Amino acid sequence: MLAKTTGVVFRFIKYGDTSIIVNIFTSQFGLQSYIVNGVRSRLGKGKIALYQPLTLHDLVVYHKETTTIMRIKEAKCIYSFQKIQSDVKKTTIALFIEELINKAIKEEAHASELCDFLIESLVTLDKIDKPENFHLIFMVMLSRHLGFQPQNVNEVLGGRVIDFDEEKSLSVILNANYHSEISISNAQRRNVLDALLRFYSMHVENFGTMKSLSVLREILN
Repeated sequence: MLAKTTGVVFRFIKYGDTSIIVNIFTSQFGLQSYIVNGVRSRLGKGKIALYQPLTLHDLVVYHKETTTIMRIKEAKCIYSFQKIQSDVKKTTIALFIEELINKAIKEEAHASELCDFLIESLVTLDKIDKPENFHLIFMVMLSRHLGFQPQNVNEVLGGRVIDFDEEKSLSVILNANYHSEISISNAQRRNVLDALLRFYSMHVENFGTMKSLSVLREILN
């Protein structure tokens, strides 16, 4: 059947000489795989830009429950990033978010709410003036949609003891939104991030290490 849906591109891999298989998290069906032919050919030059990670889409797709790889009839970018592509901090945070969602989002439950959250968050990242704490707040908000939202600092720390000021900063982060004014040092930000990553590793199977972490730390230092 044909269906309309919004979606966020998670990643793609090359397929054959000119095609790709792209994973898109859709509001209608959750995480889906689509084959897109010809986008790596000379005739398809420019079309592959539609399938770069984190691109936000309005889609018309062919969907069949018994099929694992489907096709896209129409794809239209619904928001063109401006600052994410030109601001090195935002670019680095976006790369971190890209890796995080590819590791953490594996199921289709509450797909519509999660897809809306991802779209709204990425648009906010593009527009926000001070992105330094964005990734921390994003991690907390994403955990709510994934079903393991921390209720307090102790749940995140898991019995670990940290500096009082860092514990206070973590407490603020747990209750913040993207526009909250948060006073936090670079060292505290790094340690809060480490605590949140440990928290994710406890709740997401095979979470592993974040390859983008070292770059994020260097840029936000």
